[in-house]
Amino acid sequence: MRYFFILPQLVYLIFTTSSCLATDMEEIDYLLNFIGESGCTFIRNGKEYPSEQAREHLSYKYNHVKSRIRTAELFIEKIASQSSISKKPYQVRCNSDLLQSRDWLMAALRIYRTRAVK
Repeated sequence: MRYFFILPQLVYLIFTTSSCLATDMEEIDYLLNFIGESGCTFIRNGKEYPSEQAREHLSYKYNHVKSRIRTAELFIEKIASQSSISKKPYQVRCNSDLLQSRDWLMAALRIYRTRAVK
């Protein structure tokens, strides 16, 4: 009889959690595609990489810790902001602007969320 009361709560949790995760995964996918399609130069440990190679590298890092990265903000902070080995911050050069990847991606995420709301 106890299960009768728990089952509706469990079903609710499954549906609300999975829809939340889908949104988070969509945001992370958006950020990875944004990086790859940006045409900007990604600077990691002092070495420059084209945007598509940066996307591949960050996808690789993300896939190894995907179960612990539950939000786009965590993806930016833990995966896309600095080297896991040297701890040096990643940078992005777009046109002549040199930006910290963290700031660049947080701005892209804000714009994405603003557009998604409309």
